[in-house]
Amino acid sequence: MSRISTARGVWLPVAAWAVTRAVVLLCVLRVLVLPGPDVTTDVSVIYQGWFDVLKTGTFPPDDVTWQYPPAAALAILSPGLLPFLDYAPAFFTLILLTDAAVLTLFLRAGGGAPCSFRAWGRAGHRPAGAWVWIAGVALLGPTAYARYDLMVTAVAVAALFAAVRRPQVAGALIAFGALLKIWPALLLTGAAGRGRRARALWWSAAGTAAGLTLFFVAAAPGALAFLTSQRDRGTEVESLGALVFHFARHFGWQGQVLLNYGSLEFLGPGVRVAGTVALTLSLAAVGWLFLWRVRARELGPATLCEAAFTATLLFTTTSRVISPQYMLWLVGLAAVCVTVRACRQTLPAVLVLLATGVTLLEFPVRFADVVASDPKGVALLVVRNGLLVAASLLACRRLWVSTRDGERGDGPGEGAGVVGARKPADGMAAAAPPLTDAAAPPPTAAPPAPR
Repeated sequence: MSRISTARGVWLPVAAWAVTRAVVLLCVLRVLVLPGPDVTTDVSVIYQGWFDVLKTGTFPPDDVTWQYPPAAALAILSPGLLPFLDYAPAFFTLILLTDAAVLTLFLRAGGGAPCSFRAWGRAGHRPAGAWVWIAGVALLGPTAYARYDLMVTAVAVAALFAAVRRPQVAGALIAFGALLKIWPALLLTGAAGRGRRARALWWSAAGTAAGLTLFFVAAAPGALAFLTSQRDRGTEVESLGALVFHFARHFGWQGQVLLNYGSLEFLGPGVRVAGTVALTLSLAAVGWLFLWRVRARELGPATLCEAAFTATLLFTTTSRVISPQYMLWLVGLAAVCVTVRACRQTLPAVLVLLATGVTLLEFPVRFADVVASDPKGVALLVVRNGLLVAASLLACRRLWVSTRDGERGDGPGEGAGVVGARKPADGMAAAAPPLTDAAAPPPTAAPPAPR
């Protein structure tokens, strides 16, 4: 019976993944056509145009749509690894393979796999994360495969799981992810500040970031142009702040929606004020995270993923731009949180899944209504952004409580805040994972952490 249940633990999610991804592929290949704009033009037009420029050894000059850190060039150039395919099919194929690799990470972490896979499961983990990943990507629809954000999310997920026993690898992955699309730097929010593991992670992240940045600067001109590329952006029509202008248009507001910096944004009276408010909210999020770190009594075994999820939620929700693909970041981090038993972010993770499903409805299905500020489109935005706000507040509350009520990991210096760090069970002492650069100290007994 155990073999049967274990087999189900891997083959059922694999079957669900295969079915849902077949539908997504049919959508991006335009066999199945959803209402609304063609989401694949970013790949076939914009990405391919960047590909042609990057092949010449320079970053896209004077192109306001290129707003990414230098390692993003690797994602754009990656379809060249499949020269027997045209650019767009090659890109979709690589995204599919990356998606499969992420599923494998979750199956491995959750332990829901037979035979040799069984050894992959770790104490304190559960297989639910694989289902969150399967559902989240499917709910976002073809947008998930028509942007390179899935690749970035894969790096972030791998970094969180690597932090269990390989902090140097985790630090390097976090730095690489940040040079792909900035936001993975938020994974450091809950990293411990003391101990050999913590030092290994921080030094690895800093060294990798510095080394890769120097490499890209030396390799091609324009590597750091992204630092000033978004200073004149407006307020993107799907963002939280845009709701003000959606309602204002029905009361005579004289602004307009224009293609700006590669997305449709509100431009006109009051937009700069809205941008300032969004920036202020993001700074307030930084202040809250700083206060949390100062007041946190002890970083527990789930703190790294909880803090990463919460910080990314806060910055996504308060951003001037909430592009549909941003939901992939939250889905990946939510799936990691659900995988770790000690994590308390299940309800915020469910809200993120609901918001992802609503995102598919507002883009691409009802995007024309969103752009026109039609009541149907605005209602979808209110629901989606409301779910993100609720998830953010709940995540903050639960992160605060989890580090104030005595939840303990392996100790503040060794392994605290590392995803999946082992916790004592039934009042028995549990062995801490071996240190990477020295023998582990003898384990100490501790009571089980409250759930």
